Amino acid sequence: MALHAPVLVLKDSLKRESGAKVHQANIQAAKAVADIIRTTLGPRSMLKMLLDAGGGIVVTNDGNAILREIDIAHPAAKSMIELSRTQDEEVGDGTTSVIVLAGEMLHVAQAFIDKNYHPTVICRAYTKALDDAIAVLDKIAMPVDVNDRGAMLGLVKSSIGTKFTGQFGDLIADLAIDATTTAGVDLGQGMREVDIKKYIKVEKVPGGQLEDSRVLKGVMINKDVVSPGKMSRKIVNPRIILLDCPVEYKKGENQTNAELMKEEDWQVLLEMEEEYIKNLCAQILKFKPDLVITEKGLSDLAIHYLSKAGVSAIRRLRKTDNNRIAKACGAVIVNRPEELQESDVGTGAGLFEVKKIGDEFFAFIVDCKDPKACTVLLRGASKDVLNEVERNLQDAMSVARNILKNPKLLPGGGATELTVSATLKQKSSSVEGVEKWPYEAAALAFEAIPRTLAQNCGLNVIRIMTQLQGKHANGENAWVGIDGRSGDIVDMKERKIWDSYSVKAQTFKTAIEAACMLLRIDDIVSGIKKKQAPGASAPKQPQIETEGDADNEQMIPE
Repeated sequence: MALHAPVLVLKDSLKRESGAKVHQANIQAAKAVADIIRTTLGPRSMLKMLLDAGGGIVVTNDGNAILREIDIAHPAAKSMIELSRTQDEEVGDGTTSVIVLAGEMLHVAQAFIDKNYHPTVICRAYTKALDDAIAVLDKIAMPVDVNDRGAMLGLVKSSIGTKFTGQFGDLIADLAIDATTTAGVDLGQGMREVDIKKYIKVEKVPGGQLEDSRVLKGVMINKDVVSPGKMSRKIVNPRIILLDCPVEYKKGENQTNAELMKEEDWQVLLEMEEEYIKNLCAQILKFKPDLVITEKGLSDLAIHYLSKAGVSAIRRLRKTDNNRIAKACGAVIVNRPEELQESDVGTGAGLFEVKKIGDEFFAFIVDCKDPKACTVLLRGASKDVLNEVERNLQDAMSVARNILKNPKLLPGGGATELTVSATLKQKSSSVEGVEKWPYEAAALAFEAIPRTLAQNCGLNVIRIMTQLQGKHANGENAWVGIDGRSGDIVDMKERKIWDSYSVKAQTFKTAIEAACMLLRIDDIVSGIKKKQAPGASAPKQPQIETEGDADNEQMIPE
């Protein structure tokens, strides 16, 4: 899909568009982006099938995943797509809501632009509306006990109920809560920090059923032991040493020449290499390890010495995997074997085992005593299904992380937006000056979320919205919204349809700030030079103006 801004050509490679036309083009572009993913909001939403750059197929209803694959030429539309990415990186959920809300904010602003309202006036009203909306969120937010698994499960389930994996019940929510509670680090004062990217690895293995997916109390890596016949593939309570240096003879930094005068010197050279490796292995074996893992190479001689001592070894491991193993079993990654200490040996793992899943071997370091890192093993019918499940799991883990970070809940099903809208409508009467009308329009724009939910459920939108507005009049019934599955108007507390405070607050802030930014653009200037057609004459050389030419220069029309 390609959206193009109409631009006025002024000089060779400089294009410029200004004034009301720019505002109109920007608003149209933003609305077009919002309309693309509007149907993917809610549990009864549609899926989109996308062809990615590599020719592969992506089937998803995740706002960020859809917009990532769309090629759009209009700069305002590109800016809208960035919102979805920001939302995904910041809180991991609400990627569709933020685009729908920003598109609606710009749509309601169009009437004021047509009436020659200055964009700064509209932006001021929107900023005031945002401050009041956040105040409403603080007022209706409900604290949650992060140790109450039932409440946590309900929250994560309601936030991924709109996704493809919503049909599998508690499975993904359970995986997300188990993973985030395992990899969390206490910051004190009841706060926990969870680094999803660093310490939670999602390993996708096609085959089996989705119900076979589980969170390992430890780490799983796609590696086998170096010498399967001689080294043990199963060790209970292993002593683990982690290295990030090669266990082989050091090569010269650059080209090295050695001149040998006698035939015996060659033998001496080989013995020196063997002695060096023997000493390295002796330094490692001194600590009686059961498993040695290195990020670099392992020579054949070193393998011989290690297997002779009954030690299993794995080589060429990724740095990130090595860090996860260190966190899981309590080992310290060592740079030089001569600096090894007893405290560097990891003794926290309960079991090391190599298993064959499908066609590949996987090493499991599991049953750890106090793991600070974990692996989520996902099984499924095909790669497409696994990719979508992984996207949903990332969202679920982000929601669980947000709750651990800021344990506050808000009603889902459009109830929060309706409460904010009703409160802002009441407050608009006290806003003075011309800002009153854009402020009121911002209040109406918040209704886009429940309206879109009703549309995607296939309901009579006007009747449902009228009933909801009646219930929310005067800011009452803050927890009444739409059940996206049945389409009924219900109390969100009873149905356990909740949203995270962090996600809602971030959605409102991102959408309104982006709408203000796009409204304040009054010029699009492009300095991209057009490609010259083959066979066309060479471009003219730039002319240097003299003082005499300055008087004859034509003015650029507004």
